[in-house]
Amino acid sequence: MSMTYYTLGNSGLRVSRLALGTMTFGKEWGWGTDRDTARAMFDAYVEAGGNFFDTADFYTGGTAEAWLGEFIAERGLRDTAVIASKFTMNMQPGNPNAGGNGRKNIMRAVDASLKRLGTDYIDLYLMHVWDRLTPAEEVMRTLDDLVRVGKVRHVGLSDVPAWYAGRAQAIAELRGYEPVSALQLEYSLAERMIENEFVPFGTRHGAGIMVWSPLASGLLSGKYRPAQAGNVGRLDGFRNSTHPGFQKFTERNWAIVAELEKVASELGRSMPQVALNWVATQPGIATIILGATTLSQIQDNLSALNFDIPARLRDRLDSVSGTPAPFPYSYFGPQIQARVTGGAATGDKPSGYASPVLVEGVPASVSTN
Repeated sequence: MSMTYYTLGNSGLRVSRLALGTMTFGKEWGWGTDRDTARAMFDAYVEAGGNFFDTADFYTGGTAEAWLGEFIAERGLRDTAVIASKFTMNMQPGNPNAGGNGRKNIMRAVDASLKRLGTDYIDLYLMHVWDRLTPAEEVMRTLDDLVRVGKVRHVGLSDVPAWYAGRAQAIAELRGYEPVSALQLEYSLAERMIENEFVPFGTRHGAGIMVWSPLASGLLSGKYRPAQAGNVGRLDGFRNSTHPGFQKFTERNWAIVAELEKVASELGRSMPQVALNWVATQPGIATIILGATTLSQIQDNLSALNFDIPARLRDRLDSVSGTPAPFPYSYFGPQIQARVTGGAATGDKPSGYASPVLVEGVPASVSTN
């Protein structure tokens, strides 16, 4: 496929629309890939033109970062690769300061990640999850310090409340800190709650959304069925898990799977390709993270943007996966807003007011030969 690159949020960082996730690099958690498979997936992604790699210090106890760093070094891609890593999770039982979002842990974590990755800077450094304790002021000041000393280029937030993201961005703007360029959040046909707050925040305040679990932890891959017996994938192993990201077996989700299968059949595409395409082409989405465990999966995923979903089929997917807007968003539709405008058609800007920038073409020659 021909990869296209777009700037991440309001930054000048160019990233591919498909990112390679590394949470599956290593088998320390009882699932994932061996080293050779991980390298093969990495190679396939790079050869398809991908340049954006997502990892975290916590993934497989550090193996993911170490392997990613080695693979990038082996091919001499550090100047080409855009590396995103994350901090927050604790890997030292009994030591509360070895996790969380306080300055002490951030400074410790970034140095450990740099060492495992074999690099002297991280392109995008993200808070992995809100710890409910650390003030946004401390987080943003510390991240800005890391940018100023050159250990980090851009910063982002993952899995935070929308109010926290808004406060962090406001602090950055007010104090001249490095702004939030990315929000990493779960989003899929099975999980659409970010549409109410995060998408409007990201598009208006410069934070591109990086999607994790676009296939709903594999539910939308087509391998799972309601009455299925036996273990066919990772989700089966998490049927009794308390992890909210793996609780996917619901009647609503089975209806989504059934409709997705019909749409994929009509398009002549795989279910994962259609599910990924739907996510990637939704408002506010900067890139989607591919989390494969086999080479064939990543090869299939890399063709997810080679087609368009017709409006009539997209409408079917939207309908089966949609949920009613919760309060106060139920008050922001035309039924109430028309009371604000007096019934007059009122909008932001006319269609076509600002054309998107897309640079294409063959570079001009500077040689006379």
